[in-house]
Amino acid sequence: LARGVGRLNSSVLVRVGSQNPAKLEAVRSGLAPFFASVVTESAEIPSGVDAQPLGWAEIIAGARSRARGAHHIGPCDLAAGIEDGLVQVPDAAIGWVNIGCCVLYDGVREAVGFTAGFSYPPECVRRATATQRTPIGDAFDSLYRVPAGLADPGSAAGNIGRLSGGVLTRAEYGAQAVVCAFVRWLHPDLYRPEPCAGAGA
Repeated sequence: LARGVGRLNSSVLVRVGSQNPAKLEAVRSGLAPFFASVVTESAEIPSGVDAQPLGWAEIIAGARSRARGAHHIGPCDLAAGIEDGLVQVPDAAIGWVNIGCCVLYDGVREAVGFTAGFSYPPECVRRATATQRTPIGDAFDSLYRVPAGLADPGSAAGNIGRLSGGVLTRAEYGAQAVVCAFVRWLHPDLYRPEPCAGAGA
């Protein structure tokens, strides 16, 4: 693959720093419109941050650690890391919003993309942001009850999938961040060819 080329119609091998099926599908479906085929290989890479990331810095660091760790495993066209966490939004009713981050890395360049944000129930947020952080997924599982009249797509759809009644699954949610990160490769004339400051390359 010629790095920096715009729309690429060949196959791409992407190493993903997670074995979570939703994250693997997010990477595959996010990149599928740009390639003839997307082959993903997974590895469980530590995030290097708290199990419940709080703030932009921890979320990005976790995704970066997963992407860089996956890239070091062996040759690939791209490596991907996905990490979710909570960021403070003072004007939001609960004060915190869940954001997903994808870092894509090709050994030279790094790009970062994000998902849309959504609010968890207040008790989930309270537990996740306490001094002893509880992973918000654990808090959600212990508190969630399916409301009357709303379909429950099950845990495979992720928490956003259950909250939205299956309208937006976790894989679809994560794919937003993948697409947003990949735009750097689509427009090499608009983005610097050298690594971004702070990327650690």
